[in-house]
Amino acid sequence: MTDAHNKIRELTDLLNQYGHSYHVLDAPTVPDAEYDRLYLALVALETAHPLARLPNSPTLRVGAKAMQEFAQLTHAVPMLSLGNAFSESDVLEFDARVRELLGEDVVEYSVEPKLDGLAINLRYENGLLVQAATRGDGATGEDVTHNVRTISVVPLALTGTIIPTVLEVRGEVFMPRAGFHSYNKRMRETGGKELVNPRNAAAGSIRQLDPKMAASRPLAFYVYGLGEHVAPLSDTHSGTLQALAALGLPVYSGVGTATGSDALLAYFANTGAARAGLAFDIDGVVYKVNRLDWQRELGFVSRAPRWAIAHKFPAEEALTTLIAIDLQVGRTGSITPVARLEPVFVGGVTVSNATLHNFDEIARKDVRVGDTVVVRRAGDVIPEVARVILDRRPADSVAATVPTACPVCKSPLLKQDDAAVWRCSGGIEKCSAQLKAALRHFAARRALDIEGLGDELIEQLVDRGALKSLADVFELDLHTLATLERMAEKSAQNVLDAIQKSKATTLERLLYGIGIRDVGENTAKQLTRHFGNLLAIAYADLATLQTVQDIGPIVAARIVSYFSDPAQLAQIQRMQSAGLNWLESGPKQANTGPLLGKTIVLTGTLEAMTREAASAALEALGAKMSDSVSKKTSLLIAGAKAGSKLAKAGALKVPVMDEAGLLALLAQHQNT
Repeated sequence: MTDAHNKIRELTDLLNQYGHSYHVLDAPTVPDAEYDRLYLALVALETAHPLARLPNSPTLRVGAKAMQEFAQLTHAVPMLSLGNAFSESDVLEFDARVRELLGEDVVEYSVEPKLDGLAINLRYENGLLVQAATRGDGATGEDVTHNVRTISVVPLALTGTIIPTVLEVRGEVFMPRAGFHSYNKRMRETGGKELVNPRNAAAGSIRQLDPKMAASRPLAFYVYGLGEHVAPLSDTHSGTLQALAALGLPVYSGVGTATGSDALLAYFANTGAARAGLAFDIDGVVYKVNRLDWQRELGFVSRAPRWAIAHKFPAEEALTTLIAIDLQVGRTGSITPVARLEPVFVGGVTVSNATLHNFDEIARKDVRVGDTVVVRRAGDVIPEVARVILDRRPADSVAATVPTACPVCKSPLLKQDDAAVWRCSGGIEKCSAQLKAALRHFAARRALDIEGLGDELIEQLVDRGALKSLADVFELDLHTLATLERMAEKSAQNVLDAIQKSKATTLERLLYGIGIRDVGENTAKQLTRHFGNLLAIAYADLATLQTVQDIGPIVAARIVSYFSDPAQLAQIQRMQSAGLNWLESGPKQANTGPLLGKTIVLTGTLEAMTREAASAALEALGAKMSDSVSKKTSLLIAGAKAGSKLAKAGALKVPVMDEAGLLALLAQHQNT
């Protein structure tokens, strides 16, 4: 190694050490002038010897050349969302549910502020930052590594005595208030564009194609959890955060622990009182069961963990005038009244429309056109009209009337006696609004994932009569697409390529995409797991459908109604004829098999197969898989490093089988 190479390594290590002290520890050890002198020396050496620049060089933070687009990355461990609590009773119910599932009288939680920014996953391999990705849809995010490298507090290389070979950390990129205000002041002075609020500023900065834009903005980052990792860093969440801090990662000093629901509510109150004085925006606090073995035992429900919840602060409110009530028609024909408002700044954004939910709610709140209303961002996300200021009601205010016909297709509106929602009876065959919404749903990422077939194209295609059903998507041609506004032959071909790519899909994506009312992602997954093929689902009766997990009589009736409609079956047949095919697992025979009636729990690490594959094999033999051990558990299969579930099985005298026994069991029934 040459002297230049040695000097580059020496300066890189020294500058990273100085940078960590300055940005993360807030305890600078050298004057700025000395840092700048050494930095310029490193730049000169790297310019003369570009191949010698190290992956953790601080010069990488200035931002590389602009990218053409963001690559899609699949998370090794899904980035799930948290359930929300909006009241004390929600928190008490959460704590009671956790204690009941664990069988414990009291539980300790890790508690922390809920940062209002953008969730990011950082991947380190052998101590070096190799990848950064947004949350995206939880399973797939966008590669924003070039932008995240520009954030000064994000270490490009981990420090410490023991560096994991693979470590993924989850955290929040945010913009501190002081940095937000100073940036906007500079923009005002130079005639630049000001940022609207710190949250949008952070998210927008990370999603810039040019990393120099992110580098120019005062972004920060705090770690709050783990993704994929090769070995546990601690047996508690709070201990894990301490271990991450020891590796040089920024962890908020206000993270603590609280035992019992009273302590959780006290932390919420204290944090709320201190909220205005914090250096950054928060929209609540987060409670997480502190013991990691208890987290594993509690597991997940749908897309959220059972062991954590976000306790949100009361939504911000503002006064404005209701100008008109517009009607929106949803994918299933639901008519949603929407308040058109005098624009008002609330919750960090300018709001000009807010939901009124339904006409029963309008009557209950006595909302009228011309009223002064309180607008609230419910859950800090969806603006809604919370209430009317009756003292300010003008004499010429106009009461809302329930329409009798669809505002788009003029079909009659229908309402079930026990429902609050009026629905258009036209269906997608007559109602263009329903058709457009159904097409947007069909093309969405979590359904058929047809990139490029967005709102504007769907609007034009439906209005021109080119799309009259979901199946028509697969019959679009280059000429039709290329003649649309803001389209050319190349962009039209890109859409056709995306449609062609979408033809190879899965059964659960198809079931979700075709838009059976009340059949969401989880229900589509349960149907796929239970029946294995579309034909079995289509011919299932009400009783059979209700044997599927989480499907009750209403959803079962929706499914039967859908597949009893010859038009729907003909549409699916058209899709198949156009080349659509989906991966099926074959009939699972869930109601038969040697393990029928047995409830089995898997825990620990398996060597011969994944736990998902083992679960599928056991379900195929008729077993019902569960995440928790109870008196109803028939068998616990324990792989390596089995934890508290093994101990609980011993206490409840539940039979236990190791991996060798599992393999023997599967081999025994391989041909049954």
